[in-house]
Amino acid sequence: MTTYYSKDHEWVAVEGDVATIGITDFAQSQLGDVVFVELPDVGKTLAQGDEAAVVESVKAASEVYAPISGDVTEANDALVDAPAKVNEDPEGAAWFVKMTVSDKAELEDLMDEAAYKAFVESL
Repeated sequence: MTTYYSKDHEWVAVEGDVATIGITDFAQSQLGDVVFVELPDVGKTLAQGDEAAVVESVKAASEVYAPISGDVTEANDALVDAPAKVNEDPEGAAWFVKMTVSDKAELEDLMDEAAYKAFVESL
């Protein structure tokens, strides 16, 4: 499994043709306490850059963008009932969606972990 990062602070872990998408620890720390998560329907087709989910915190509402294109195969409904999980384990159990990868070339637009860490440090 390889993990990539976007400048919008999403991560995508790719294993074969399956991508798991969530937000980074940096993103959740900027949001503060997450109180609401809205996820897309299974079967929805997302293009790279489309809104994939909405996260609301005590500070603000933020969109989560699809870092790559694909069809949603699974949504992490546990986050709807317990949105605070996003703060507890943002880069693990608190993933937002799983989807099929429709264009692996889009992964070239993303950063690896070292590049993402450097990007965050430059902010």
